[in-house]
Amino acid sequence: MKKALSQYSIPVLLGILAFASNFLNTELFQFGDQNFAVWFVLSILCFACGWYINRSLGWQFGGKVLFSVIISVTLLSVAMIVFFYEYFGTAEILTENLILYSLRNITLGAMGIFGMAIQEILSGEKQAAILREKVKVLEATADDSKKEAELILKEANLKAEKIINEAELKSKNIVLTKDRIEKELKEFIQTERELIKRYEEL
Repeated sequence: MKKALSQYSIPVLLGILAFASNFLNTELFQFGDQNFAVWFVLSILCFACGWYINRSLGWQFGGKVLFSVIISVTLLSVAMIVFFYEYFGTAEILTENLILYSLRNITLGAMGIFGMAIQEILSGEKQAAILREKVKVLEATADDSKKEAELILKEANLKAEKIINEAELKSKNIVLTKDRIEKELKEFIQTERELIKRYEEL
């Protein structure tokens, strides 16, 4: 409930600000009076509301909410001006004044959309910077992993060469031992034959 109030209170505030602009003087840029300052402050407030709406509701859903607020406030303003035209001094040229008041509401709503767009661009740049840092970290990790894999491969090759050398050495030792045993066995047989021959001669 509190989250919904915090999220939707700002769009309501934006609608109130746009609706309140109906009670301001229609001559927006009278530098002699304080109209321009009031409109500037209203525009900044609507910009800030759009900024917050984009942060809390997101670009797509927040844009739909903001568009709904603009349409609702514009229709409400038009209805109010039609029913209370004497108060707004629109008795003579009703259509032109309806367009004027609608444009005022749409302009303030557009400032809200501008605030949303700026916040979206800045958050996008921030996310892009974070992603770039992540890519750098991943590339550094990949380089380290590649170097580690190369070291493991070299170590495995050295161990394999050592095992092969030891196997070859054992094989040579076995062959030498076999040859020695065969030679000794032949000498033994030869000696035994000579002994048998001498024994027979006796």
